[in-house]
Amino acid sequence: MVKYTAVQNDQDLEGILALQAINLPGSISPKEALEQGFLTVVHDMDLLRDMNRPFAHTIAKEGDDVVGYALSMTEDFKERVPVLVPFIERIHEMEWQGQPVSAFRYILMGQVCVAKNYRGQGVFKGLYQKMQERMAPHFDLILTEISQRNPRSIRAHEKVGFVEVIRYQVPGGEPWVVVGLECQTAAVD
Repeated sequence: MVKYTAVQNDQDLEGILALQAINLPGSISPKEALEQGFLTVVHDMDLLRDMNRPFAHTIAKEGDDVVGYALSMTEDFKERVPVLVPFIERIHEMEWQGQPVSAFRYILMGQVCVAKNYRGQGVFKGLYQKMQERMAPHFDLILTEISQRNPRSIRAHEKVGFVEVIRYQVPGGEPWVVVGLECQTAAVD
């Protein structure tokens, strides 16, 4: 049975890194990336450990195995994850429900991934429900960006309640969709 929780130790972080490694573009075919989605950012143990404080990452586990994760990240990490700098710089120009995003307390979801054998079983939804529940005391909103080349991820985020905030493209760079989800206390199935 899959359980949803916060990262507790380095073993959990190692589980995230292992799951990430087999889902990066260099590890999957272009066809699989289009059909199943793909990851963009490569993390290392030091970065994951630092990002895990003070708001721990949310993971899905079956036994000792990490079968899904949603990374928590604050703006402080923008210089350590260069691909996210344009996203973070645009946050202050964005609006949520007619107000500047800066009027809300928000956390960034740095990456989400579900193991192949667990896709289509509600793990993606469970990760976000647990993240909402865990972050609700501290934040109003979860923000993330998704490559426009990743339609599966865009659809999956819409299905769990994320709302499009803005689309943008850095000249000569990747086109992105920024989406947001209100934090709320939510019971995980």
